Amino acid sequence: MSYRTADPLRSVTLDDVRGAQKMLSGVARTTALEGSRHLSRMVGSPVHLKCENLQRTGSFKLRGAYVRIAGLLPEERAAGVVAASAGNHAQGVALASSLLGVHSTVFMPQGAPLPKVSATREYGAEVRLHGQVVDEALTAAEEYAAATGAVFIHPFDHPDIIAGQGTVGLEILEQCPEVGTIVVGMGGGGLAAGIAVAVKSMRPDVRIIGVQAEGAAAYPPSLAAGHPVTVGSPVTMADGIKVGTPGAVPFGIVEQLVDEVRTVGEDQLSAALLLCLERAKLVVEPAGASPVAALLADPGGFPGPVVAVLSGGNVDPVLLQRVLRHGMAAQSRYLAVRLRLTDRPGALATLLGVLSAADANVLDVSHIRTDPRIGLSEAEVELHLETQGPAHRAEVTAALRESGYVIID
Repeated sequence: MSYRTADPLRSVTLDDVRGAQKMLSGVARTTALEGSRHLSRMVGSPVHLKCENLQRTGSFKLRGAYVRIAGLLPEERAAGVVAASAGNHAQGVALASSLLGVHSTVFMPQGAPLPKVSATREYGAEVRLHGQVVDEALTAAEEYAAATGAVFIHPFDHPDIIAGQGTVGLEILEQCPEVGTIVVGMGGGGLAAGIAVAVKSMRPDVRIIGVQAEGAAAYPPSLAAGHPVTVGSPVTMADGIKVGTPGAVPFGIVEQLVDEVRTVGEDQLSAALLLCLERAKLVVEPAGASPVAALLADPGGFPGPVVAVLSGGNVDPVLLQRVLRHGMAAQSRYLAVRLRLTDRPGALATLLGVLSAADANVLDVSHIRTDPRIGLSEAEVELHLETQGPAHRAEVTAALRESGYVIID
């Protein structure tokens, strides 16, 4: 299946998605649909998690990449393929190319997380580090394609890619025939467009809700304008949906078939990732957690049963540590305080005793004596504490004040 000789803006059909599903048999996993009792209670109807974070390469990207590359003509395959990505698309293209015996070159930003760079190489791609951001790597990949004849594999702006991603929608209908709402994260829009084509063709009553990060939300202004517009300098921890401009092909589908596009903030993304880890025992990257973030932000706004698509799980361990701490802070389960106390033997032990009596878990202690702002007989202590929620956080702060400690802002 290839559209290279056809209009690149041609719409994707249900038959295209079904053809992609046959092509992916034995290649992509049919990922699990897991129920969430916690989210179901919150939303007031059944909530299921579509676990594309457990897909091969850790995201849905393999689906579209394989369909796109498999549809190339023999002479196109011989020329090889090239892509640009900071992570998920890179790994999807690398594995798909290896499975199909096609040489792949992937441009990645120099600051791309090392685990993602290593995984892309291990899947068989030739990795070239270029630029500081994905846009610079994208320009380099397009220049490479023009110079060498390699086929550029766009992460979302091609009908074959969208058809491959749409197989997620077919699986959802098979696994949850009674689904009322599907919530899916959106960057360029390929996954949401593919799911919408597959689902709306058979169940037009199902609501499709796209979710974007507030700092990288190009779809709301684009839909208002009636054409793709660019959001300058997108900023979000959710690099999987950090896209400044919607793709022309998915935009046309989203405009027609996606019922609503919502946005979520960084605190909501952090809290959603933490919830997936603690309650569902699933490692999910911030972009993959965006549908759960939307449910947390407006639990009553989704007719059930609800399926939230966890689109990926490729999260850098360093980022995961930061995001988890951010998520705990967003839920008032993390407290950072600075205190000044008399610098005498046993003073720190006394302070820790107050915290122990208040059931606060001390994560980190920094003891400072040399700052010029501090008197000769004083010391400043910075504490990072784990609390049990807003009420307990207030109790810990009150216990410190009642014990005579002054909290420094």
